[in-house]
Amino acid sequence: MKRALQDLAILGGERAFDAPVVFGRPNIGSRKAFYDRMDKVFDSRWLTNGGEMCAEFERRVAQTAGTEYSVATCNATAALQLALRACDVTGEVIMPSFTFAATAHALSWIGLTPVLCDVDPDDGSVLLSEIEALISPATTAILGVHIWGRPSRLDELSRLARRHGLRLIFDAAHAFGCGWDGRPIGGFGDAEVFSFHATKFINSFEGGALVTSDPEIARKAVEMRNFGIAGSDDVVSVGTNAKLSEAAAAMGLTSLDDMDYFVRRNRENYRRYRAELSGTPGLRLLEIDEREPNNYQYVVLDVDSDITGLGRDDLMAVLAAENVYPRRYFYPGCHRMAPYRSDRPFAGTDRIAGRVMVLPTGESITAGDIAKTCALIRFAAERGSEITRRLPEAA
Repeated sequence: MKRALQDLAILGGERAFDAPVVFGRPNIGSRKAFYDRMDKVFDSRWLTNGGEMCAEFERRVAQTAGTEYSVATCNATAALQLALRACDVTGEVIMPSFTFAATAHALSWIGLTPVLCDVDPDDGSVLLSEIEALISPATTAILGVHIWGRPSRLDELSRLARRHGLRLIFDAAHAFGCGWDGRPIGGFGDAEVFSFHATKFINSFEGGALVTSDPEIARKAVEMRNFGIAGSDDVVSVGTNAKLSEAAAAMGLTSLDDMDYFVRRNRENYRRYRAELSGTPGLRLLEIDEREPNNYQYVVLDVDSDITGLGRDDLMAVLAAENVYPRRYFYPGCHRMAPYRSDRPFAGTDRIAGRVMVLPTGESITAGDIAKTCALIRFAAERGSEITRRLPEAA
């Protein structure tokens, strides 16, 4: 317990944690279940190219997403590129500036032009008025992002896309297992894309999936995933190699086996953080609508330096010295990255990207870890101005 400023590790005190408390540490699931699956893979001598594990993984992902089809891929970036090409997207695509660089990269890498729009500074959701103002004759699609698994305005976004005759695709990397208006995420727009990277609550080591209920989009994606090959050896389109290996699919299935447990642990962690940080001036935990399904994998803290006297980055430095490692999301915004830099104002993106951080959660985080982490955050927030004055001395 820190009682005085000099107790903070960044100011010379002992650090609070011996082992690092890290955002994004993978959930593992049952090792026995994974090894049993790998025995089957080795016995079959079918290591990739759509074997039994991949087929089962696709079936279970589609079931969770409420879609007819799922096309598993080696990562979510490849899945997003397949979705764009399968939907015959060309020219300009409007997307939020507040997202991971991979969202914009997926467009640029296949010759499309990302047109960035600003977001709501309170929750990072896309601004519909911004999208409509940016639609031009070159626009063929809108690429939405379910930030932190918190979908919003999906009906209005769907109506907007239909009114302008645009394709609507979602980067749902954060939103597997989430829902909106009584429906699972996966079936909105023309196609949605999930990530099963190691940092996600369901992981396949590295992987992704395109989900859709459009048979033509699914057919094209399956062909393009495998070099544009239809049947045994008939190359019918320009393709790539985006297949998910059987080992990755086996890990994905093992994660899915324990999905309910992972969600329960994340939900408990979220509620503990909410209870521990509630009422602390200058700190706001972004709420999750618990009336809808959610994976609870992103516990997002907004830090108002005007109230705390301590900026988000300085608070992160204080925590890092204590061996706690949250993460900035999505700093500094795509509009400030070299490939996509823009002179247009993005006030909403700048505000939220400069204030939020995502706190450690997952099956490896304990109630004690959360209590101690929150005590550190409260201690720093309540003495923010004095800490800010003393940080240059500690540098």
